[in-house]
Amino acid sequence: MKLIIMTKSTFFVEEDKILTTLFEEGMDAMHLYKPQSEPVYSERLLTLIPEEYYRRITVHDHFYLREEYGLHGIHMEQPDSELPYGYRGNVSRTCTSLEQVRQWKKPSSYIFLKSIFDSQSNPADRQSFTIEELKAASKQGLIDRHVYALGGINLDNIRQMADLGFGGVVVCGDLWNRFDIHQGQDFKDLIAHFKKLQKAVS
Repeated sequence: MKLIIMTKSTFFVEEDKILTTLFEEGMDAMHLYKPQSEPVYSERLLTLIPEEYYRRITVHDHFYLREEYGLHGIHMEQPDSELPYGYRGNVSRTCTSLEQVRQWKKPSSYIFLKSIFDSQSNPADRQSFTIEELKAASKQGLIDRHVYALGGINLDNIRQMADLGFGGVVVCGDLWNRFDIHQGQDFKDLIAHFKKLQKAVS
């Protein structure tokens, strides 16, 4: 099962150091998610990360960054949003319903199914599916290796996501809540937790 790490929605001082260390520790896929931010800040963050890791990064906006930095792909927060003109690379999408998954899975590299559990980073995002609904979707083949679980994913429920047939999980709050972005400098606990997440998906 694949592990995707999504960045915090805001920038912070130690971020480039933490992301670089995560890559060094084997982070295979990172989603750069900075809604309503100026592109110059994403550019600055990217320039502070070694170029060898650019092919593991997907951007959620400022899609020109994909070409400029040779990134892995782009991610559409709204599944029906139009792709950039002439775009031919990897595209992933966030879906909020099983019907959207049915519609958008085929034309996507992979899909995030959002709000599996209550979000640990955004209290407004509440659980949207029962386990019974997810089991049924898995039996129908709707949930498969191209669909990744997003929302409240942590060490306690990762194996359950694997049992349901998800191809991967997206972790945000469970990781970033282990570091104080305002005062923290030591991020050993965050890295140690990342290693536990890696072990859980392997």
